[in-house]
Amino acid sequence: MKTVDDFERVPLGFFPTPLESLSNVGASLGIELTIKRDDYTGFGGGGNKVRKLEYLMAEACRQGINTVITTGGHQSNHARMVAAAARKFGMKPILVLRGNPPEQYQGNLLLDKLFGAELQFLDPDQYFDLIAGAMQAHADAATARGEKALIIPLGGATPLGALGYVRAVEEMDAQLKARGESAPQVIVAPTGSGGTLAGLYVGARHYWPQTKIVGISVSAKAQWFQDRISTMAQDCADLLEWPQQWSPEDIWIEDGFVGTAYGVPSDGGIEAIYRVAQAEGVLLDPVYTGKAMHGLISLVEQGKIAQGDKVVFVHCGGSPALYPFSQRLLEQ
Repeated sequence: MKTVDDFERVPLGFFPTPLESLSNVGASLGIELTIKRDDYTGFGGGGNKVRKLEYLMAEACRQGINTVITTGGHQSNHARMVAAAARKFGMKPILVLRGNPPEQYQGNLLLDKLFGAELQFLDPDQYFDLIAGAMQAHADAATARGEKALIIPLGGATPLGALGYVRAVEEMDAQLKARGESAPQVIVAPTGSGGTLAGLYVGARHYWPQTKIVGISVSAKAQWFQDRISTMAQDCADLLEWPQQWSPEDIWIEDGFVGTAYGVPSDGGIEAIYRVAQAEGVLLDPVYTGKAMHGLISLVEQGKIAQGDKVVFVHCGGSPALYPFSQRLLEQ
């Protein structure tokens, strides 16, 4: 058996991130609510992708990569942090984004520009048909220029990247033990590409085998995530040589909180943003964490998360995305 320390990693984030009580929201729901502040990872504007990129960029450096190519939505936190990481290691970032060219560059798009990323926009309706070819075309062009290119998948969702969230569970375990506290009954996190959830599942089974993990989908249907995350969790556990077996039915996904589409704010998500901001002074975002908090609140109200449970909410960052949606937020 291995540990996460057996894999090469470049230090990017500021760890450990705080594990902070949301006592006001928790009391109003009748649960003991704590938030893992991975919006405070720091590097490149912060967020959950920093943990994955510590492993993925170590591999890029090992391979001598010159050009890094990735994808995401208009307000992709992942794309923004890949651009920052590429620049830190002297690489060129190319971002192929789902959406039409914007009239204004705000939020993460503005930060992409500040990091000097080359941007290509794909028609949102044709994105899934075009994305693989578009990224490969950039890689082929880089090779023709005598460069060495690396394509990082959507969200950095790979078994290697998932090690970042195995490490996060290890980190939370140490934080709770230092306080003399027990493991949570439930962890709630948004899921958009599955890598964070895969790492949480592997880490929790190892350190907190009684803890349930709930992924709140911000994009796809539950079955797609169950298939994808169980496969990634299995591959991640195999990397670590941990004796774990994963199947789709092991993965708990709630897909009723997406709203009209990925990247489009939902009414419930916006209500959750206001509720947490005004009760705790904590900012959530309209693409990921607002929808996930709406899911958490609803699951408590539905009795799927029990009264009195100790719950950890994983804050994956994303506050730059508040600003492009200012008008929609103010309409609520």
